[in-house]
Amino acid sequence: MVLLVAVAAVRISSRSGLPSLLVYLGIGVLMGQDGIGEIHFNSAAVTQVMGYAALVVILAEGGLGTKWKEVRPVLSSASVLATFGVAVSVGVTAAGAHYLVGLEWRQALIIGAVVSSTDAAAVFSVLRRVPLPARVTGTLEAESGFNDAPVVILVVAFCTAGPVEHWYVLLGEIALELAIGAAIGLAVGWFGSWALKHVALPASGLYPIAVMAIAVTAYAAGALAHGSGFLAVYLAAMMLGNAKLPHWPATRGFAEGLGWIAQIGMFVVLGLLVTPHELGDDVVPALVIGLILTMVARPLSVVLSLAPFRVPWQEQTLMSWAGLRGAVPIILATIPMVNGVTGSRRIFNIVFVLVVVYTLVQGPTLPWLARTLRLGEQGEAADLGIESAPLERLRGHLLSVTIPEGSRMHGVEVNELRLPSGAGVTLVVREGKSFVPLPTTVLRRGDELLVVATDPVRDAAERRLRAVAHGGKLAGWLGMNGAGSSH
Repeated sequence: MVLLVAVAAVRISSRSGLPSLLVYLGIGVLMGQDGIGEIHFNSAAVTQVMGYAALVVILAEGGLGTKWKEVRPVLSSASVLATFGVAVSVGVTAAGAHYLVGLEWRQALIIGAVVSSTDAAAVFSVLRRVPLPARVTGTLEAESGFNDAPVVILVVAFCTAGPVEHWYVLLGEIALELAIGAAIGLAVGWFGSWALKHVALPASGLYPIAVMAIAVTAYAAGALAHGSGFLAVYLAAMMLGNAKLPHWPATRGFAEGLGWIAQIGMFVVLGLLVTPHELGDDVVPALVIGLILTMVARPLSVVLSLAPFRVPWQEQTLMSWAGLRGAVPIILATIPMVNGVTGSRRIFNIVFVLVVVYTLVQGPTLPWLARTLRLGEQGEAADLGIESAPLERLRGHLLSVTIPEGSRMHGVEVNELRLPSGAGVTLVVREGKSFVPLPTTVLRRGDELLVVATDPVRDAAERRLRAVAHGGKLAGWLGMNGAGSSH
C-alpha cells in the first residue's frame, strides 16, 4: 500500500512542481507514532544504514543518466563547487548558527556540514523536468553527485573528533579519500563497460542487473579501500551510462525503478524516525539557519567558486537557488545521533524542518525563476532514442531508432541518411504499421527505424544518425558530427 500510494503521489508532485520526497516524508510521518499508523521507530543506526544503501542506488541511477557531453565542459567548475564551495557554505552557515541561533561551535559546524550537501535525488528529479542550458544542468548534476563525498567526511570528522585543530590534516584526508574513490570508480566503470560490450549475455534482462551490480561494486571497493565510495559509485555509473551498452533503454528503466524504490523507502523511514510533537521548539532556529544557507551561504559559495570560470550572472543566480536539499542532509543528521553527540536530537529536528520548509519554497519556484532569467531552452530538438542489441552470429548490431518531435530527420529520405557501407535501414514502423522502406521513403517524426549495422561501422552509423537528427540532410556537408558540433 505504501508503494502504491507513493507511486500515485508522483503524479500530484509532478503537476505541482514539488519534489516527491515531501510526499514520501509525509507518508512516513503519518505512519509514525504521532500519526494514524502509530508505528514506534527510533533507531537512528538502522535509518543511517538504510539511508546509505538507498543513496548508493540513487547515485548510481543519477550517474547512469548523466550525459558526459554535458558534464565534460563543466567538470572543473562542478568540482570546485563541490569542494571549495562546500567549505564556504559550511563556514558561513556554521557562523550563522553559532552567533544568531546560539548553538555551540561543534553543533554549528555539524549542521553547517550536514546542510551544505545538495541532494542528488532532489536535483535529478527536479532538473530533468526543467529545460535548462546544458552547462547549468551539467554543473548542478555533477555537483550533487560529487559533493556527498566531502560532506560525509566532514560530518564524520566533526562528530567523532570534536573541533579540528589541524585543518590541513583534515583537508589532506578529504583529498586522499576523494582521489582513491575517483580512481576506483573510473577503473570499475571502465572495466565493467568493457566486459559488457565483449561478453554477450544470454538474456537481455541480465544487462540491467549486471550494470547495477557493477555500480554498487564500485561503492564497496571504494569504501573497503578507505576512499569515497559515494564518489566511486557515481563515476562508475557515469562511465557505464555513456558507454553505449546493449539494451540500454531497458537498463535505464530498470535503474529508474530501483531509484524510485530507494527514494520511497528512504524517505518513509526518515519520516518514521521524526517525532512531530518535538519539532515546535526547533522551527525558528531551522528557519533562521535555512535563511542564512539559502540567501547568504549558497549564493556566496556559487559566486566565489565560479568566479574563475566567467559564468553569466543569470546562471549563477539560478544555481544559487537550485541548491536543493533532500534526504541526504537528513540521513547525515543521523550520524551525530549514532555517535552520541550532545544535542544530536536537536540537530536532527532542525535539519528536518529546514529541509521540508525550504524544499517547499525552492522546488516549485525553480521553473519560474528559470523563465524569469530567460534560461529555458524551449523548442530544442530532442535527441534520438537508440537501443542496441548484439547479433552474435552476424557480428553486428540491431539499432532501434525513434525519431522524436523537433528532430531534423523529419522529411529526410532514407538514401539521404548516407549511412556507412555495412549499415542500412531494414524496417520502418509508422502509426502501428511496419514496412520495408525504399531508398526514396521519406521519414517522419514518430517513426521507428530498425537499422542493422556490422560491428566495425556500428559507431559510425550511430554518429551519422545523430548528425542528421541535429543537422538535417545537409549535416555532412555542413561539417556536423554526431554531437551536433563542427569538426
